[in-house]
Amino acid sequence: MQQHRLSGIDRRQSASVCGAYERLMEYDVIVVGAGPTRLALVRGLAGTGLSVALVERQSLTALADPGCDGREIALTHRSIETLRALGAWELITPAAVSTLRSASVLDGTSSFELPFGTAGLREDHLGKLVANHHIRRALFAATAGQAELTVFAGTGMAAISTARAGASVTLEDGRTLRGRLLVAADSRFSDVRTRLGIAARVNRPGRSMLLAEVEHDRDHHGVATEWFGHGQTIALLPLTGRRSSVVLTLAEDRIAQLAARSPAALSDELTRRSGERLGMMRMTGRPHIYPLATTWSEHFAATRAALIGDAAVGMHPVTAHGFNLGLRSAVSLAGLVARAAAQGRDIGALSLLLRYEVGHRLVAAPLFAATGFIVRLYTDDHLPARLARPVLMRAAGHMSPLRQGVSQMLMQR
Repeated sequence: MQQHRLSGIDRRQSASVCGAYERLMEYDVIVVGAGPTRLALVRGLAGTGLSVALVERQSLTALADPGCDGREIALTHRSIETLRALGAWELITPAAVSTLRSASVLDGTSSFELPFGTAGLREDHLGKLVANHHIRRALFAATAGQAELTVFAGTGMAAISTARAGASVTLEDGRTLRGRLLVAADSRFSDVRTRLGIAARVNRPGRSMLLAEVEHDRDHHGVATEWFGHGQTIALLPLTGRRSSVVLTLAEDRIAQLAARSPAALSDELTRRSGERLGMMRMTGRPHIYPLATTWSEHFAATRAALIGDAAVGMHPVTAHGFNLGLRSAVSLAGLVARAAAQGRDIGALSLLLRYEVGHRLVAAPLFAATGFIVRLYTDDHLPARLARPVLMRAAGHMSPLRQGVSQMLMQR
């Protein structure tokens, strides 16, 4: 296990030696999980004077230089501004940023496309696409020199307990961290959430996503395409040059079979399934597979504890708002905690945590409900739904205010 102390003076890493550290350590905030959302929370607490402990099972090396996981994140303008305010945006190399100019939705074999652009809006693009590992690397690098931050890397959590007096986390090596606030940010299958006794509605539809970066013959012009074909959903996300990230969703067994094919055979299959819209496709790396699941936690807060990111709401990827929503939750909680600390109030007070929960529910619930409706409508292959989809799409195509509203939602100004 690695303990990594960050201060305004130095940045030191120590190997774990049994008994070398105190068995009980006091912090103001304990954060479990170290993906981009939790790193944003940690960074949002910089300058508050609060001591923060970050607990993560991955090694320190993996946190500082994460490997590519195949996920391209569609960042809204709001999220970009947030990353800039956190000091992370300028740490992402410009070559890793792709522009998402507009989006188009197709259904089945119909040639009709429902476009979503920026006409009538002040921006000339919907957002930017950045690989998840670049965002994670930048946010972790932004914590360099952050006062009062200690990273406990390469260790898991053995036990937690919360009470009105505070929260405690026992690490696998027996050491205990005690704090005024515990934040769970450990994925949509959150172990912390379960240990806190917070129920969650988890939907596993038995489908998986195959993510693959490809080169292709034709120019995508910065347009993202979401195609709800019969029995499949495929998204083409535009990257710099004539490259795209392909996201194919099928039954789990079919995805596993496709992933086992050779790069050439899989390239041919993706070309066929995308209707050769971008010409011949050629894989540029290995495919990545993610089982599809959505999560809605019954509560986002408990005694001395809060859930952020996917631990609170695990979105379906169809609207590409999972990261953006998670980032918003982290910034919201960090803001409330920072203001409480500045005013000398209790940072783990139930009233503060309920204010966070109510605020984030108001933001998340409409997005979660709308996404669920879209998924049910466009993945239902029964005849009534198949007949209804083209009618609804063409009706929406004639309603410019509706399409403009959807574009604004995608941009999230």
